[in-house]
Formats: sequence, structure tokens, C-alpha cells
Amino acid sequence: MTTSRALTFADLKTGMYARVTGVEENCLESRRLQEMGFTVGTEFHVVKVAPLGDPIEIDLRGYRICLRKRECACIELEAIV
Repeated sequence: MTTSRALTFADLKTGMYARVTGVEENCLESRRLQEMGFTVGTEFHVVKVAPLGDPIEIDLRGYRICLRKRECACIELEAIV
């Protein structure tokens, strides 16, 4: 798979694949997100986006998790095409 442009959780759409490219260390949620598997290089699939765009359900490392966009503001992503 090849990569394309940088994006944020607000840009994610149902069916997309993305990879974590960075996590800000000074963010309050960064440690918790890293413990859940959001580490650099981790790839995930967007299963569903709620009708109003928040929360977002993703498939990450074999389990599904729903996150709000504000919780993930400290995660940098890139789309996988």
C-alpha cells in the first residue's frame, strides 16, 4: 500500500485506512491513546463515522474502539491508499 497526504481525525471517512505518523507528548490524552495502541506506524481502518461526524469507530490492532475527534487531536495521521 502507498501513502498519500497528511490528515487529522476530522478528515476520516468510513472505509478509509490510515497510519499513525506522530503523537504529541504534551497532550493530556496522548499517554492513554498510546497505551491503547496508537503508536507511530500503527495502521487502522475506519469502520464507521457517526451521522454528525463524532465519534468515529475504528478497527485497531484487532479490536474496535470509538473515539471523539477532540480526544485524538494530538495524533498525526496519513492516509493509506
